[in-house]
Amino acid sequence: MDTLPARLDSSDERRSKVNLMGLSRQQMEVFFIELGEKKFRAQQVLRWIHHAGVTRIDEMTNLGKSLREQLQVIAEVRPPEIVSQQDSSDGTRKWAIRVDGGGLVETVLIPAGRRATLCVSSQVGCSLDCTFCSTGKQGFQRDLSAAEIIGQVWLAIKSYDAFRPDSDRVVTNVVMMGMGEPLLNFDNVVIAMDLMLEDLAYGLSKRRVTLSTSGVVPALDRLAEVSEVSLAVSLHAPNDALRDRLVPINRKYPIASLLQSCRNYMAAQSDKNRVVTIEYTLIAGVNDTPDHAVELAELLRELPCKVNLIPFNPFSQSDYQRPSGSAVSRFWQVLVDAGYIVTVRTTRGDDIDAACGQLVGQVVDRTRRSGRYRANTEKRVIAAG
Repeated sequence: MDTLPARLDSSDERRSKVNLMGLSRQQMEVFFIELGEKKFRAQQVLRWIHHAGVTRIDEMTNLGKSLREQLQVIAEVRPPEIVSQQDSSDGTRKWAIRVDGGGLVETVLIPAGRRATLCVSSQVGCSLDCTFCSTGKQGFQRDLSAAEIIGQVWLAIKSYDAFRPDSDRVVTNVVMMGMGEPLLNFDNVVIAMDLMLEDLAYGLSKRRVTLSTSGVVPALDRLAEVSEVSLAVSLHAPNDALRDRLVPINRKYPIASLLQSCRNYMAAQSDKNRVVTIEYTLIAGVNDTPDHAVELAELLRELPCKVNLIPFNPFSQSDYQRPSGSAVSRFWQVLVDAGYIVTVRTTRGDDIDAACGQLVGQVVDRTRRSGRYRANTEKRVIAAG
């Protein structure tokens, strides 16, 4: 994890430069040591990029002139590009961000009082195919680089002109819950999360950086060895038969192995009072009955956790329906009576398609999945007409 990323093979000289935005503190120190510089240069550059929002190397005035000239030849500070911005009536802001290769990903900032949570993407599309999520219907193009992941945090702060020393902090919490499965882009996600926690960068608490996974068990076990960020698990079903349908990766890593991995992750944390957040999307007539709630309560009995219920947010390529308010309340009550801390996620940004499960981008689909879903949607429309 401390080695520098390999340079890209490209005729474009700009793309052959090391993008300093995506280097962790350890990688930045290695970079400067290899240039024959002292490693404190890494601290200076990290502050320029992530504290001051500076991308021009010639503006990093506490670096010597000769070093700045050398860096301009071999390095750059290049965030991804904002293509569009949408602002919801409830204050939620969504950006479409262009990354290398022409793909678009989406990033969402959700304000709540003095806090603001940024939902960050880790892949262009998603290689998983959870049936209730619009991102998975687009297929998969590629992993995001560490610079493209942390660049979403940088762009959100820049969007509010919040790199000023007198500015209130814009991003107080980051959740790896945007497009993609974070644990399938392990190294780049870990580097980006390290920068989120790094005092020389964004200085967030490990309790306020959350990784959400659908259950890539080997990678989750590996994460326990290198990170102490908060953990959220997209469960969405109380048994394997139902979860196999909703979250296909369950066929490879069933619930029992996933929950054991969660227990192992929590046992590895230095703070023994932390809990896993269980994410459960409620879908009308599918997984939202009181019997499902009773089964879920029993399933989670041995796991220190809280439950976050998410009423399904509809999108065009799905026939699922949002549950009624009474169904959500009944499900909530069963879990509360069983002793769990339970929250119901308030839908935010649905007028700009920024709600949970609604994120879409522009994906050059390597899986051909998007074409199949488009064809099926067209057939349903024709049949209905």
